[in-house]
Amino acid sequence: MGRPALAVGAFVIVGGILVNGITIAFLVALAFAVAASANLPTIFYSLFWKRFNTTGALWSIYGGLGVCVLLILFSPVVSGPESVIFPGGGWDFFPLENPGIVSIPVSFLLGIAGTYVGGRTGSGTAKCAEMEVRSLTGAGSEKAMVH
Repeated sequence: MGRPALAVGAFVIVGGILVNGITIAFLVALAFAVAASANLPTIFYSLFWKRFNTTGALWSIYGGLGVCVLLILFSPVVSGPESVIFPGGGWDFFPLENPGIVSIPVSFLLGIAGTYVGGRTGSGTAKCAEMEVRSLTGAGSEKAMVH
């Protein structure tokens, strides 16, 4: 087992100890908010926007994830008066317990901004059309199967 696996394991164990006493349904809602902030805009744009590019995907994924995690850290879930991770911490300036209502739209906006900043790369619409046909029909997959 490598050092990164040990570090992640230690982080998860400490995190589990810190959230002892918080309802599991609420923690699952936070996990869904993090997952939606990082993945939903990228999946949506990849399916429905032909101009969407790698820069937009990276901005959407990392930006949405970062905003969501920061809002969780500064929410009443982590630092607040009741049964939280650090009771009475005093740094709960974000008033909502679930950050998804803010972080998901920010991730959508970052995906748009990143796409326009990244510009067009590759061979344009011909390559997009070819990849769309391959993804919908499986054409060309037999080449990958034959060695």
